[in-house]
Amino acid sequence: MRDESVAGLVLAAGAGRRFGRPKALVEFDGEPLVRRAVRLLRAGGCAPVHVVVGAGADDLPALPDAELVRNPDWRQGMGLSLRRGLASMPEPVAAAVVVLVDQPLLTPAAVRRVRAAHAAGAVVATATYAGRPGHPVLLGRTTWPLLDRYATGDRGARDLLRARPDLVVRVPCDGVGDPLDADTPSDLTRAAALSADHAVVMPHERRASG
Repeated sequence: MRDESVAGLVLAAGAGRRFGRPKALVEFDGEPLVRRAVRLLRAGGCAPVHVVVGAGADDLPALPDAELVRNPDWRQGMGLSLRRGLASMPEPVAAAVVVLVDQPLLTPAAVRRVRAAHAAGAVVATATYAGRPGHPVLLGRTTWPLLDRYATGDRGARDLLRARPDLVVRVPCDGVGDPLDADTPSDLTRAAALSADHAVVMPHERRASG
């Protein structure tokens, strides 16, 4: 049974200028990155899962396991997408696990680890890799209003985490994925090589068609 109090949020609104097209539409291992991100969160126990979309929204594949949140002002940056995604969550949601659409090597195990930290009392939980913070990041509802100040332009929750370290539990996720950003086609090629070399995979599930 899923813990309905912890939702998932995929930030997928950017145009992917360095990549050449919106990264939500790019395929990795035969699957659009946006669908892979939704599957990641659901396999990690998050429900509901919301996806903030902007550039390329009309070309997205079917996402029957997620709710789309359109951000027509996506050009203002990731901060606004984060705030709008959190604002779309239904009232029973106590926290949201946030991931970026362009990190295909994250795993459900990392999602479950930050959720476990929340269950143990963490207000904010961030995965770390070799001691450095990365995604997934869990944000308790009480922190969401603070993001009006910190999540602006292309800054997400990073400045909040730096300003309020007292709220943050760091969750080591070495060995359960890689936080590589696929900003360019060569990055995606590297991600594929890392996946093959280190078996960075998600559970095999039936993928929705569309």
